Amino acid sequence: MDALSNIRSEFETDWIPDIYLNQIRPLRTRSIELEIPERENKTEILETLLGFELKVGSRRIASPNLSTARYLQVFARIGCRNIAVPYDITAIPMICNDLERSWEKLLQTVEAGRRQRSAQQLGKLRASVIRLVRDEIKKAGPGELMPLFNISTKQRSD
Repeated sequence: MDALSNIRSEFETDWIPDIYLNQIRPLRTRSIELEIPERENKTEILETLLGFELKVGSRRIASPNLSTARYLQVFARIGCRNIAVPYDITAIPMICNDLERSWEKLLQTVEAGRRQRSAQQLGKLRASVIRLVRDEIKKAGPGELMPLFNISTKQRSD
């Protein structure tokens, strides 16, 4: 598929799997499994009395704060079930900005070919690009269930 490789080549470090592999996976992370379909999903962030929830279809996923909900939203849109989430919540907003910017660029790049393609061809291209992104993230893996803490907490030597 030539159009797919052209779209992939337009992204340098803005490609979502590259952000995931280079900015997220090197950090101390925990893996999260989202029970969502592996396809493009419609998502919505809801504010509740207990924090935030990410709504994916009819399923709601609890989130402790807005930045984590935004982070999960990007991967839920793509249909990634197993992902790594940075353990340090202060790192999430910056990464989230990059992910959201890349998602918007991805959609704009696919929509740029609207005049040359029919609606059906455009839909197939969009699904193929999202499948490629999802497969590359899946290949990188979600990492450990819980982060490793190799720091000794012992304060005195015996």
